[in-house]
Amino acid sequence: MSHSPYDDRVSPETSMGSTVHRGNGSSAAGGSGPSESAGSGSPRKLRSRHVTMITLGGIIGASLFVGSGNVIRSVGPAAVLSYLIGGLLVFLAMRMLGEMAAARPAIGSFMEYARVGLGDWAAYLVGWLYWYFWVGVLAYESVLGGETLHGWFPAIPAWAGSFFLLALFVGTNLISVRTFGEVEFWLASIKVIAIVVFLGVGVLFAFGLWPHADFSVGNLWQHGGFAPHGYSAALTGVALVIFSYFGTEIAVMAAAESENPAKGIRQATSTVIWRILLFFVGAVLVITVVIPWNELPVPSDVAHAPFTLVFSRYGVPGAAMVMQLIIFTAVLSVLNSGLYSASRMFAALADQGYAPRVIRSRSRSGVPVMALLASTVGGVVATIVNFAAPDSGVFDFIMNSAGLVALFVYVFIALTQMNLRRKMSPEERDSLALKVWLHPVLNYVLFAGVAFVLVVMLTTPDGRTQVWTSLVAVVALILFWPVVRRGLKRRKADL
Repeated sequence: MSHSPYDDRVSPETSMGSTVHRGNGSSAAGGSGPSESAGSGSPRKLRSRHVTMITLGGIIGASLFVGSGNVIRSVGPAAVLSYLIGGLLVFLAMRMLGEMAAARPAIGSFMEYARVGLGDWAAYLVGWLYWYFWVGVLAYESVLGGETLHGWFPAIPAWAGSFFLLALFVGTNLISVRTFGEVEFWLASIKVIAIVVFLGVGVLFAFGLWPHADFSVGNLWQHGGFAPHGYSAALTGVALVIFSYFGTEIAVMAAAESENPAKGIRQATSTVIWRILLFFVGAVLVITVVIPWNELPVPSDVAHAPFTLVFSRYGVPGAAMVMQLIIFTAVLSVLNSGLYSASRMFAALADQGYAPRVIRSRSRSGVPVMALLASTVGGVVATIVNFAAPDSGVFDFIMNSAGLVALFVYVFIALTQMNLRRKMSPEERDSLALKVWLHPVLNYVLFAGVAFVLVVMLTTPDGRTQVWTSLVAVVALILFWPVVRRGLKRRKADL
């Protein structure tokens, strides 16, 4: 009898993403994994509509609403190509992740597959870096949310607003995964509706079909050409936009906790390409046809964000306030999903012995309580550092040192998928529910794309800072690896 490579080195105690709930509310690995449905009415599972909206809205954040203006100013209308190329690279990574996840849904997602496909060292590195990235994101988004609340209600200190938002979403995540999904459903719905309105009115406006609008499609080429800084600038712009897409993988992690994991994973990975085309490439295209690229100001705040300016052109009253509310919703959504991602990854690390055993503890509803609280502590510490010592550079280091995580994760996804596919028998390859096309050619295309982005980052001061500080984080993890490895050996000996 042949055995799937997904079963290699998976013992009953450490099966991927699986949990058994004990009477005291703690959990140990083993038993039924996430692929086993708890029933269509289970309050411990995400419903299809939750996964759908997490899939649609998971990657829409301030980087699109505000940050797209910087990319367009640097590249011109050819920024559309930058977003398209970056999106295609992410799509390849998601397709590879989808192939593995459809074969064996796991809450730990790519960390679990790296363990089986490449070894403990790979899972340890990619898992901890991913968790570290989300802790930094939690700090950044809580600071941004606190400052927004302070702007609306000056009597509330920014630090108090930050802690309030963290506490609020820790509470929603603690209740159950269904509660997380319900909150994310409504937050993501607001973002998706805003994008759909933006795109729909934008098409009418560009063709002069909107009140007081003229035909403006010519803005794509009438101000120095489609690529005023050359097509090489469009390639350089890929390095600026690829990090905007990071977070897409949350949908695969969430699908593993849904009522129908296989269906959710196929949906998440198969629809990512049109989400990218519609929400990112489509939005940037609308911006460049409604407003000449060389008239876009530096988006220093929400009032000068490209989405705000476009809504103003549409004649939307109070466009700045409307966008501020939408962006604040995006901040809340990222906080909610960030706490979910960080806690699930941290718990998965503990399940496999890469993190302290106490982090494995789960509530009766399946929420990894200790992992959630520990992840929040990391975000709180980083937030305190920002407010208490804003000039110390510590907060900037935390944010910069997570800069390469997206590229790091994509490379490990591609390497893992290649290795697992190599271990399969012809029958197993034929039976895959979701396949990567032209294997392994597209894996090498992804490697080349990541290498190109890395080279481009090294040519800019900000990019070099992110590269070197990220390497510091990697070196720190490598130094701790011998200690973790000894713990793994003792654990296997006990088993």
